[in-house]
Amino acid sequence: MLSIIIVNYHSLTDINNCLQSAFQFESAQNMEWIIINNDVHEINHHEIIEKYPLIKWIDLGYNGGFARANNKGIQESIGDTVLLLNPDTIILEDAIAKCYHRLTESNNIAASVQLLNPDHSLQISGNYVIKGGLNHLLPLPYLGNFLRTIAFALKVKKTHTLEKVDEEKVDWINGAFLMVKKSAIEKAGLLDEDFFLYAEEAEWCSRLLKIGDLVIYGNLLTIHLQGESINKVTQNNTKGYADLTGKKGLQLMVSQHLRIRKQFGNDWFLFHLLMHTIEIPIFLIASFLDNLFHLKNPFKDWKIVASFSKNVMHLWSLSPKIIKNQPYFYKMW
Repeated sequence: MLSIIIVNYHSLTDINNCLQSAFQFESAQNMEWIIINNDVHEINHHEIIEKYPLIKWIDLGYNGGFARANNKGIQESIGDTVLLLNPDTIILEDAIAKCYHRLTESNNIAASVQLLNPDHSLQISGNYVIKGGLNHLLPLPYLGNFLRTIAFALKVKKTHTLEKVDEEKVDWINGAFLMVKKSAIEKAGLLDEDFFLYAEEAEWCSRLLKIGDLVIYGNLLTIHLQGESINKVTQNNTKGYADLTGKKGLQLMVSQHLRIRKQFGNDWFLFHLLMHTIEIPIFLIASFLDNLFHLKNPFKDWKIVASFSKNVMHLWSLSPKIIKNQPYFYKMW
């Protein structure tokens, strides 16, 4: 049996749409559905439970983020395989059942489908690991562009899959749709509960990869709206994971550095911390000159620079804990 775990945090509308898309297929009736509620103020979920009586609703009691909520779901599940499924997903062509059957009939230990944007353009579903997590430097506004130019010139392999292939082995699977065999979880362990949000699935996949292969089934499709509920909470309108300003940016920055420390060690963590710190004066000067050259207000981006700098300083304040790898809940809001 497949156990499907969905985490709720201000996501009832998304969850309802997700369930509606899944239950149009008869296969959904033969799966275990678990919703872990991170929203302590949620009181309007009864309609979903009445509409889908198969659902097991579990209140976590606090906002435990992605890792802790999914761990609770895994511990409560009875299936031989679990699917971590984002609420902002729309299932196409019975993709969940097809993915489950293909995974269980193979020697692979984890799998996902090809994620799509709402316009059905391809979205990143899986990644390849770059030594030291150097790809996390690419979102840096000016330094990242410089590093990207060098990488293209050297023809460095891209870190992500972005094409439809029947099956492709990857190092890391997007947590929006992450299906894992329980037998592998018993060996690799649960998600690391130091993480609140972001990068936890990448760190988890690094441990799962030591057990067996992770794959993307590119001919199975699911739409992922990408970060709708989080953007509402953090008042952030950006898609993806490139904006390192504001509350969402702080959580991204801290979680990415935490993942680098856990997966690659202290030396790589300190290297990334140094590069983010060096970016501050580069960002300040380059944005001034860039705007001046394009006849814009040279101070136009300084609020963005200030927000980025504030996040880097916050990261510095957490660095002793991260370096010592002390158990700590890195929740930034």
